[in-house]
Amino acid sequence: MIDLYTWPTPNGHKIHIMLEETGLEYRIHPINIGEGDQFKRDFLEISPNNKMPAIVDSDGPDGKPMSLAESGAILIYLAGKTGKLLPESVRDRYAVLQWLMFQMGHIGPMLGQAHHFRAYAPEKIEYAIARYTKEANRLYGVLDRRLGESEYLGCDEYSIADIATMPWLRSHERQGVVMTEYPNVKRWFDKLNARPAVQRGLQVLAHVRRPPPDDPKWRENMFGAAQYARH
Repeated sequence: MIDLYTWPTPNGHKIHIMLEETGLEYRIHPINIGEGDQFKRDFLEISPNNKMPAIVDSDGPDGKPMSLAESGAILIYLAGKTGKLLPESVRDRYAVLQWLMFQMGHIGPMLGQAHHFRAYAPEKIEYAIARYTKEANRLYGVLDRRLGESEYLGCDEYSIADIATMPWLRSHERQGVVMTEYPNVKRWFDKLNARPAVQRGLQVLAHVRRPPPDDPKWRENMFGAAQYARH
């Protein structure tokens, strides 16, 4: 059994989709990041960086429970555990890992900054908005070129690189991106969204209501002093 500590964010959805694709049995533990659940001591023992998602696998590699944080590491772990969604071919495997690292190092951080400065920053900083909107579009261009030469990101088969990247592109309008300007990305995005396991994964915790960005408690836990305190 996989105990999954999560919230319906792009990083959370990566693991929801992966678990649905692999068919592993899992149990949801909501971590409401707007309420500050990520700072609770029990969660920090699983995820020292106070970020979700995180997992505890009751049947770890040595037969003992194993906890793991960081969504990219979790994807690799679950692929190894099940033998799915990470190719056996050495060439294809490292191509998939390359594009997984691209998501972890560029797509997530830069699109996250675009979200923040375009929607959440308490003041409109035009330089930051322009910088991260341009970077978002540059990254979509990188994806579009890649998907013009390969059916999927890592290689010609669906993999953890696709699972990692697609959830971040669901908010393309908020990133200042017009998806139709990147036809290869749109083709790939639509194809992934048609997968039943992806649809099921995106419904995990879809019922939760998020407070508006101007809610003081939400802003404090997401962007305020609570985020920088020593827990």
